[in-house]
Formats: sequence, C-alpha cells, structure tokens
Amino acid sequence: MSRWQATDTPDLTGKTVVVTGANSGIGLEATRVMVARGARVVMACRSVERGQQAAATLAAGAGRTEVHALDLASLGSVRAFAQALKAPAIDILLNNAGVMLLPYGTTADGFEKQMGINHLGHFALTSLLLPKVLAAPRGRVVQVASIAHRRARLDFNNLMCTDGHGYSAMQAYARSKLANLLFAFELQRRLEAAGASAIAVAAHPGVSATNLAGHFSKHWFGRIARGIGVLFAQPAADGALPLLRAATAPDVLGGEYYGASQWREFRGPPERVNARPHAYDLDTAKRLWDASASYTGEHFLALNT
Repeated sequence: MSRWQATDTPDLTGKTVVVTGANSGIGLEATRVMVARGARVVMACRSVERGQQAAATLAAGAGRTEVHALDLASLGSVRAFAQALKAPAIDILLNNAGVMLLPYGTTADGFEKQMGINHLGHFALTSLLLPKVLAAPRGRVVQVASIAHRRARLDFNNLMCTDGHGYSAMQAYARSKLANLLFAFELQRRLEAAGASAIAVAAHPGVSATNLAGHFSKHWFGRIARGIGVLFAQPAADGALPLLRAATAPDVLGGEYYGASQWREFRGPPERVNARPHAYDLDTAKRLWDASASYTGEHFLALNT
C-alpha cells in the first residue's frame, strides 16, 4: 500500500480554505501545499505582519493567499474575523492554531488560555463560519488535536481552573486537545442529524518540529521536550501531512481521525488512527458542547435551519 504524500493532495482550484495559525509550523506547511494545488487560502493569524511575512515565503503557485487578523484569545476578534471574511462558501476550515504548555493565565474573555484558545476560540469560529461551510458542495471542518489527549479527563466543576486552582500546564494542554476531539466528533454527529453534506474530521501531527512551545525553552520541561524532539520529532512538513489528508483526500469520511502512524504515532506517514475511548463518549461530548455554547454565546444556529 503506497504512503500518502503531499503530492497526493488533489487539485484545489476554485476552493476556498481557511487556516488558523497559518503563519508558522504545520499550518504554514499545509498552506504551502494547498496554495500550490490551486486553493485560495485565507491565512488567519494573530499577527497580520507575521502572516504577511510567512505568505511572502510561499512559492508562486496556482492559488493565492490573503492574510486576515484572528486572535483566538478574544471572542471579539473571532467575530470580527468572521464578519470581515468575504467568501460565499468555505470548502475547508482547518482549525490548526494552538498554544501549548502556557503558565496559567486567562484570555480576554476570562477563559483559561489553553482551553480558551485551543478549543473555545475554534468552537466559536466554527459556529460563525458554518453557514459558509454548509454552502460549499461538500465542506469540511478539520480539528487539529494531539496525542496528548490520551491521559486527559475533563473536570466540568473546574473546566477553567479558576484562579489557577488545580492548574497544570501539561494537563491543561491535554484537556484542550481532548476537547478538540470531543468537539470534532460531536460536530459530525450533529451534521449528520441535520442532513448536511459537510463533514467534520480530526487530525494530529505526531511530534513535529515547530515553535509551539518555544516560550517554554528555559523551563526544565522545555529542555526535556527539546531533547525528545531531537530524537523523535519529524519535520513540520511531515507533521502537516495528516492535516492535509484529512482536509483534502476524497475518500475521507466524517468522524475520522488521521495521524502519524509509527512510533506510537510520534511520526510516520498519515493514516487513519483511533482516539482513546473517552474522546468518543457521547455524554461528555454533549456536556462539553453545551458548556462551550454557554461560555462563547455561539449556538450553531446553522444546524437548526
């Protein structure tokens, strides 16, 4: 069986793609491939300047890029981005941006930062952009998760680690990645129930060489992580392959999860993988969905029309 490669990405001419966190790491590598395959890629970046610098590094291809400001730590920024985006339809929404191993802090809206940025910001963004995804012939929402979800459990009595209570940077990151998966699979169930042609899928990049936890470099855990990265991390271009397959391969089905397939999913070619059983728990998914809607004020009205 041949391994899926970037060159297997189908022609994307005429497709509109939104990539959050497109200015670096696996987001930039995924953008590079999709632009080369003809897509119009909206690079949604916290810093427009850094986004434009990244866009300038992309080789001229059949597609094109445009950079828009999006700060997932602010619901106001999420709503402004959604309102400003001019596109009748979105073929692929790639919810890639994320933060990792932050010291305790809160977003502009008072959410614990890792849960607020990695999950709630994307939950709100997806709700606001879903009408455009549904307007595409077969729209796709791709949620980027992580192997870190495996040991996580959600504590709904203290989901935001209020005032830092019970906060652990690693556990908070793992919980946010579990939330990404619960959201992706629940969104797929709701799309099916609504009779929509759009699908929701998830992907993870294995262990990839990016600057995701660069702020942690002076911490003892950061030094250990850097050592692990030297031994096991794959290049960002390889880490982007599961995202690209989930986002573009014609045989992908709703509710599937793609990731690196070797060395305990640390690295290797992109294949369909399985999340841990708790990521598929229906009661937890519904409870998280309801909590997320309450926190963000976004209720996926497009699924009810």
